[in-house]
Amino acid sequence: MRVLVTGGAGFIGSNLVHALISGGNEVAVVDDLSTGSVANLHPAAHFRSLDILDPALAEVMADFAPDAVVHLAAQTDVQRSIADPGRDRAVNVDGTVAVARAAAAAGAHRVLSASSAAVYGDPDDLPIQETAPKRPINPYGASKLAAESALAEALEGTGVDFACMRFANVYGPRQDWRGEGGVVAILGSRFAAGERPVIFGDGAQTRDFIYVGDVVAFILDALELESPLGGDPPDGPSYNVSTGVATSVEQVASYLRALSGVLVGIDHEPARDGDIRDSVLDPAKAERVVSWEARQPIEAGLAITWRWLSATLR
Repeated sequence: MRVLVTGGAGFIGSNLVHALISGGNEVAVVDDLSTGSVANLHPAAHFRSLDILDPALAEVMADFAPDAVVHLAAQTDVQRSIADPGRDRAVNVDGTVAVARAAAAAGAHRVLSASSAAVYGDPDDLPIQETAPKRPINPYGASKLAAESALAEALEGTGVDFACMRFANVYGPRQDWRGEGGVVAILGSRFAAGERPVIFGDGAQTRDFIYVGDVVAFILDALELESPLGGDPPDGPSYNVSTGVATSVEQVASYLRALSGVLVGIDHEPARDGDIRDSVLDPAKAERVVSWEARQPIEAGLAITWRWLSATLR
């Protein structure tokens, strides 16, 4: 299979590209390296340093002629979305439209696009199903929700099968602890440096932490699925990619402290604007349609992540 991955030098993207190439697929990567890293690139991947908003994207896509496109390039920092919502929307909405149109024109038969748990906002019930109300509380969540609609509109009538992947809190090797880094990478990096980590809020807030290898497994299974991924209303072509298990930020910090052996205290600062209190996604649809399930327990996933972090930072 020929697969083009946008954001393929980033955290999730690079893990996916390595798995695709190991499976014998031919892979092209489009990444502007604004948050991705050259060090993450697989040497066998065709690489083009390019912003997805660049008009040259259509030519790059046509030249490679992918069977499928996995769109992972995005602006993912909630605080940055609050500071510059216009740029957030341009990358996440306009960029998704550009990728979708280029994929259809290049003859791709399937497009998988990264969305987020942030589209739901503060939930009425847990775990959150795909049919739950969509009430994003920050510009990032709003842009990812708009991107889902934009993807469907761009691909309507093209014959391209597509799905939006609503990722829970993904963690694992290659996640940057700087800039847009997730809470696991940020806390782990502080322990690796022997410094006191900072938790925003009281630490009791919960998230659905999913190991990056499980996310990659979902994408691989979805790419190989013979039946269409697109669904009927009210849930449509959207999938929660999650564990369905709630873990508090404080628990994650405790696991990492035990793994590191660094017995430092934890500082707390006020909760940040745009942060959701509790978010756990129901993965039942992904399990039913794609025959996939998250398999890595958080303790094991954090142990793998800690080994990578400690080797990288020490």
